[in-house]
Amino acid sequence: MGHPIRGGSLVLLAALLAACGGSGSSEDSEATRTAERIAHGGALAARVAQTHPACQAIRPFYWEVGDTRGVLAGGSVGSGAPGATTAMPIASASKWVWSAYVVQRRGGVLSDADVKFLTFRSGYHSMGALSCDDAQTVDACLDTGSNGRYTRLHDGKFFYNGGHMQRQAHELGLGAYGPAALTAEVSGKIGQFGFIYTAPQPPGGLIASATQYGAFLRRLLDGSLLLGRRLGDEAVCTNPLTCADAVDTPVPPSLSWHYALGHWVEDDPQAGDGAFSSPGAFGFYPWIDPWTRSYGVIARQRLSGEQEGFASAQCGYQIRRAWRSGGALS
Repeated sequence: MGHPIRGGSLVLLAALLAACGGSGSSEDSEATRTAERIAHGGALAARVAQTHPACQAIRPFYWEVGDTRGVLAGGSVGSGAPGATTAMPIASASKWVWSAYVVQRRGGVLSDADVKFLTFRSGYHSMGALSCDDAQTVDACLDTGSNGRYTRLHDGKFFYNGGHMQRQAHELGLGAYGPAALTAEVSGKIGQFGFIYTAPQPPGGLIASATQYGAFLRRLLDGSLLLGRRLGDEAVCTNPLTCADAVDTPVPPSLSWHYALGHWVEDDPQAGDGAFSSPGAFGFYPWIDPWTRSYGVIARQRLSGEQEGFASAQCGYQIRRAWRSGGALS
């Protein structure tokens, strides 16, 4: 099945209903139906966030679901949970932002090299996690240890690693940029969302809040960012057990997701729902659901875990299912 996108808020609910209403009874009826769908989907999603085992396993966290108009449902779950505006390291969720920057900078027209960098097939895959600091530049980070190593035998094969994007930043002339300059450069192209690089690492150096990242996802949904028109494009297979062109993936081998331009496509034939996402190692998990034209964020931070992003994805999948059952706005 092809993607339709390719190439806790009672106050907001009331505002949406008022905004959608018109002088005609048909318009009033449609506004009521829309509000009912939002309310039903939001209530189901909230119940899932509180009670589903996959969500109980990742407490504490904040979650939200929305569309191009704003947040439609959400809240904090668990003792000490972050809020909508709590900023935190988002690790690999930074990759979606970097890809949006590259596509925007290129005016939507990517070179073959750009595509290889953004789909992790460039051969540059030796970068260590958290291997750079805020006093370095992009190139100094690339020159640290084996971060800049190129493996010819893996050129053209999927290998999940930040080294691809770090090398791409060098190729784009950003080698002398430190965190502040990188923040200004990326924000200058994609918009002022409040993202901040705390290390000169495009693939994983951002801190952000759910509110900030949600605003970014809304600009993907409404097409203001050119990547929003290319969600799912150039997708490659990622499971080494089922694909000869895949070498390494963080996704469990029981799943066969694809990887597009700086984001995952959760399209496993047996257990996928087709969402686009970018899970971070510490648990921050953003997604776009092309079927309901909605977005979602799970914001949490657990620095000791290695699979926290995937754990959040399991909860996010259940929240999406609940939202789809009652919150579709088409």
